[in-house]
Amino acid sequence: MRFGFEHIYAALPPVFHTAVQPAAAPAPSLLAFNDALASGLGLDAAALRPIAHEVFSGRQLPEDARPIAQAYAGHQFGHFVPALGDGRALLLGELRDRHGTLRDVQLKGSGRTPWSRAGDGLAAVGPMLREYLLSEAMHALGIPTTRSLAVVATGAMVRREGVLPGAILTRVAASHVRVGTFEYFAARGDVASTRTLLDWCIARHYPELRDVAEAPLEFLRAVAARQARLIALWCGVGFIHGVMNTDNMAISGETIDYGPCAFMDHYDPATVFSSIDHRGRYGYGNQSAIAQWNLARLAECLLPLMQGEAEEKVARATVVINGFTGEFDAAFLQQMRRKLGLTQPQPDDTELVNELLQVMRAARADFTLAFRQLADAIDGGSVPALENADAWLDRWRTRLALEPMPATDRRAAMRAVNPAFIPRNHRLEAALDAASTRSDMAPFNELLALVQRPFDDQPGFEAWMLPPADHERVLATFCGT
Repeated sequence: MRFGFEHIYAALPPVFHTAVQPAAAPAPSLLAFNDALASGLGLDAAALRPIAHEVFSGRQLPEDARPIAQAYAGHQFGHFVPALGDGRALLLGELRDRHGTLRDVQLKGSGRTPWSRAGDGLAAVGPMLREYLLSEAMHALGIPTTRSLAVVATGAMVRREGVLPGAILTRVAASHVRVGTFEYFAARGDVASTRTLLDWCIARHYPELRDVAEAPLEFLRAVAARQARLIALWCGVGFIHGVMNTDNMAISGETIDYGPCAFMDHYDPATVFSSIDHRGRYGYGNQSAIAQWNLARLAECLLPLMQGEAEEKVARATVVINGFTGEFDAAFLQQMRRKLGLTQPQPDDTELVNELLQVMRAARADFTLAFRQLADAIDGGSVPALENADAWLDRWRTRLALEPMPATDRRAAMRAVNPAFIPRNHRLEAALDAASTRSDMAPFNELLALVQRPFDDQPGFEAWMLPPADHERVLATFCGT
């Protein structure tokens, strides 16, 4: 079988990647397959599904696959690691989707590579199913993200906190180039390779910059703009990435790597979803600041490619980095206006939003339910998820009156951006436990179906909209690697 792969990244010099074959999976079985995504990639989903366990376990790769492990570095929790690379992932090649856009197809958990260090290069069923479901939930929410094509159980066991069934995820991405990819070459003083990488990224992701005189600076500006929009969208649905290392920030502006991430239940900007993040570096309210920090590391990599004297280059890059905060704030405010049913900006909107967040924090309001319930409170009435919010509700309704719109239209618009269903952490962990320990995929498939229609009322599943009871809360979250 041939997929029609292209090999744009593999055509780069050998310093960018290493050819590696996947490890043999002893007894693969298909756990999840994304028919819609396969079709969108121009593949014959019906023909592929019966052999997907062989193809996506690496036992029967497409004839035109050329698996490579990509080189990159990264700051992990603020500490620089000069050589990370794909320790357990292989890029098979790129496919052009139905729109003609190149998309990477990568196996994750397919065995050791030269970048594995002390790791085994393998992955477990739970974390791979977690990434599959969360990435598809984010896609359904309209948030730029890598996608998941398949999860295959390998039939082998892997050692983590215990012995767990192994699995391989097939990930689809705009590309797998990260801020850490630039850091890899910059740390070696390899200016030529940094320039090659920049040219590649511009051709792939920012073609409008091909003929720009100061391309490195404008590239930094364009990447920052995409990240501002992405993080604002995350924050608008209460998503916390958990590990925003520079190797987990994609140059394309997609969400990448779903380890200890989750959607916030009750609103608190200090919420953290990584049990190793003891200082809250990657907490909900810190995500924009960390994105700015990561972009500063990208700027450092690009400085040798910029024009002018050293002080001039640093000054121009600093303007871009300092401007990120304003870009994020504007994007977040726009997202919050949409969530509150506002269409015409007013000067006091920032204050209105900030007051709501203060009320939500004081009430320990469920972030998702509070916004969903506001859509039903346009004409009056209380919001069950909010306490002591009458004064703010009066102010909000007064603000709504400044831009008359039929209540039915406004309610529909608010429901279209405020989800009813998110993959709540306790529901997801229960589904993953059933799949891992009992080979029971029913809870996973049920949750997947719900989060693929996040904005729809789904009668009979009202309990799945609710936050966890105290005894249901997930108290430990790790990356699962």
